[in-house]
Amino acid sequence: MPRETFERELHKLQDDMLLMGSMVEQAVREAVEALQRRDLESARRIYLGDQHINEKRYDVERNCLAIIATQQPMARDLRFLAAILEIITELERIGDYAKGICKIILLLSDEELDPNIFADLQLMSDLGLGMLSRALDAFVAIDADTARQIPTEDDQVDALYNRIYRNLMNEMSRNPASIDRANHLLWAAHNLERMADRVTNICERTVYVATGQMKELDTSDDEIFRWFK
Repeated sequence: MPRETFERELHKLQDDMLLMGSMVEQAVREAVEALQRRDLESARRIYLGDQHINEKRYDVERNCLAIIATQQPMARDLRFLAAILEIITELERIGDYAKGICKIILLLSDEELDPNIFADLQLMSDLGLGMLSRALDAFVAIDADTARQIPTEDDQVDALYNRIYRNLMNEMSRNPASIDRANHLLWAAHNLERMADRVTNICERTVYVATGQMKELDTSDDEIFRWFK
């Protein structure tokens, strides 16, 4: 395969990965909105739509492996293809988190819920999706500096998760009848917190493509983590 044709194949893979990223971002955004409205119809649609995300992942994976098998790429090209395989796996998992939130919507009762919890869940979603979008942009640009910086924002997502956790624990202590509902909302928060962790993994792949170094990126400035180092 001539180099020009090979480059086109790589760009096609990248474009398909970005399309999958857009599908995942939309699923998460709509899932959180549906949770706030407790929109059962939207929840079912997003839940079933996860199959399209999975199909896109398998399509990209097949094409990527075909290029590796037939072209035997070396050096940065091989790192790029290996990174694509890892990133689509991370995206597929984030799609699963959106699906999980939709399942939670189906389990929640019609009882009034704390609007402060929903506000924090929305903020977690906005922060995580912003990180994801910029992580994918950094990969396209092979921008290692930006990829190293994005995971430091995970502290903000963790702080929101901890606040939601404390508020829900207090609610369960005051009102044992709320335990099931609070656990469902806590699981939604956990899914959004894990999304930010997946973004860190994507950033690590960008650094790997750019430098050839496979290294875990630091995601916290918390004193306790510095104490263990």
